Amino acid sequence: MAELAGGGREIEQRGLFFEEFELGARYLHRPGRTATEADNVLFTTLTMNTQGLHLDAAFAASQPFGRPLINSMWTLSTMVGASVAQLTQGTLVAQLAMGEITFPHPMFAGDTLYTETTPTHARPSRSRPGQGIVTLAHTGRNQRGEVVATASRTALVWCVGAGPGEGT
Repeated sequence: MAELAGGGREIEQRGLFFEEFELGARYLHRPGRTATEADNVLFTTLTMNTQGLHLDAAFAASQPFGRPLINSMWTLSTMVGASVAQLTQGTLVAQLAMGEITFPHPMFAGDTLYTETTPTHARPSRSRPGQGIVTLAHTGRNQRGEVVATASRTALVWCVGAGPGEGT
């Protein structure tokens, strides 16, 4: 960290090192993200998903939810992405796995996604000194508090002092 005039120091935003994850803590990622029709159409077409439930308002109106659904992969991606600045920005080595993904309630254009993450397991890597494996349980809720997505994610992260620029 560089010293600034007047004795202050620069602090770069980063995620958590392995030792800083608190098992069982609930990390709330804010602000929330309001899904728009444009988000839905852009994400759906960029990912080559031709599902009419996301793209065809007339078709979606004839289906059980009565209107277009936000693409669940947008919900998953945004839920995980919302956690990056607080948890893994600059400390992630690799994402190892995703699992236990559910979408118990639909999202619609105009809904706001609020994300929280709870670390559920952590251990030092047996094969990669200076790195640790953390399992994260992500939960996404809409503005009414209804759970719209859950996912488990396993990440390989740097330990304190072992990452690039951290004394290695």
